[in-house]
Amino acid sequence: MRQALDLQETQEKASAGALSREEAAAVLALPDERLPELLDAAYALRLAHKGRLVDIQILTNAKSGGCGQDCAYCAQGKDSRTGIATYALAGPETFLDNARLGQETGVSRHCIALSGLYFDDAGIAAFCRRVEQIRQEADTPICCSIGFLTRPQAERLKKAGVDRINHNLNTGRNFYPRICSTHSYDERVRNIRMLKDTGFEICSGGIAGLGEEREDLADMFLALQDLSPKSVPVNFFLPVPGTPLAARDLRELTPEYCLKVLCLARFILPGADLRCAAGREVYLKDVHPQLFRVADSIFASGYLTVGGDSLQETIRQIREAGFLYRLAQPAGSGGPKNRKKDTAAGNRA
Repeated sequence: MRQALDLQETQEKASAGALSREEAAAVLALPDERLPELLDAAYALRLAHKGRLVDIQILTNAKSGGCGQDCAYCAQGKDSRTGIATYALAGPETFLDNARLGQETGVSRHCIALSGLYFDDAGIAAFCRRVEQIRQEADTPICCSIGFLTRPQAERLKKAGVDRINHNLNTGRNFYPRICSTHSYDERVRNIRMLKDTGFEICSGGIAGLGEEREDLADMFLALQDLSPKSVPVNFFLPVPGTPLAARDLRELTPEYCLKVLCLARFILPGADLRCAAGREVYLKDVHPQLFRVADSIFASGYLTVGGDSLQETIRQIREAGFLYRLAQPAGSGGPKNRKKDTAAGNRA
């Protein structure tokens, strides 16, 4: 008879960087009746490293569609026929409206995404001008998802005011060729290491539900442990009609399994900002309040090409689950130089 998984030993090995892929995959295979025990173990880590605070982040899709990558899950990829809005770099007001929203509501970070594999220097310069305009009106920290950069381009972004870059691994090394062929897994890793060496905080995570095995997700989280990102977004695949993976059978993404994925991420990356990202509104259902026992970060107001819960609804969810959220001083207080530092100011339910 197989010996029952010892969660305390598993958690200790994971935090020490000594967990094998088989042991990591075993967490995802844990019987649902042991989920409360798993959540308790993950919650202890969450409290030790992050307390009861939840960071709320908003996302701007600053350049949509027209991407030359063939990522099978993405509505903006070259093989997708989705009918989404396609546009080059958004105008200044799009950036400023979201920046003002972030400033007024006290969200912890403004994430800006641009579709595309590579960008020429003129495109980077134009984007940097947008960032500089934002920094004149808001001091909400900026994260950027922008494909592959050269080191001079990365340095230019940093000078403009971006302090964190998102570049996801998306899945494990062995499964990666099944979802993308226009660039390699190793290229992603090299780009992340270059960005980290340039001085950026790194945001890197992935997607559950692409057709991978449990071992592939284990590989991804263990690879992320080696890269030590500051922030780890965990997405649950949302199929968009017209994408290569639109017809995927997603029955494995039960609420219980999704929580197990988050718990594994917390075990392996205990000190990271663990963000429950796309798919939470669809898959977590009745267990949604439980995600806050594991994740300490969340998106509000939608994703790149798919809607999501509003900022007000997200705040309500955090409060009703008994957690805290970040809140800055009210709008009209004199601009970014007079904004208070983020403080834990949410209310318990």
